[in-house]
Amino acid sequence: MTRIKVRILIWDEYNLEHIKKHGIEIEEVIETGENLVYHRRTYKDRFLAVGRSGKRIITLILSRKDMGKYYLVTARDSDKKERKKLYEKES
Repeated sequence: MTRIKVRILIWDEYNLEHIKKHGIEIEEVIETGENLVYHRRTYKDRFLAVGRSGKRIITLILSRKDMGKYYLVTARDSDKKERKKLYEKES
């Protein structure tokens, strides 16, 4: 699997408000994007990417716009299945 590198995140009013509903800060999204442990493709050519921001494990849903440039659809705390996969990849 090819590793994705998040170099640029595209922000707008929608995703800024949406991540606030999930209790996620912009800085946490940026740090998670720099510390991705694994990702997989989802529907509509989006990526579900899981990484760490400090001790917090966060899932990002990203839509690729260009090489290294992604639109953040949403960010949230990872669910149990996603955390388990992250632990497996880190071992």
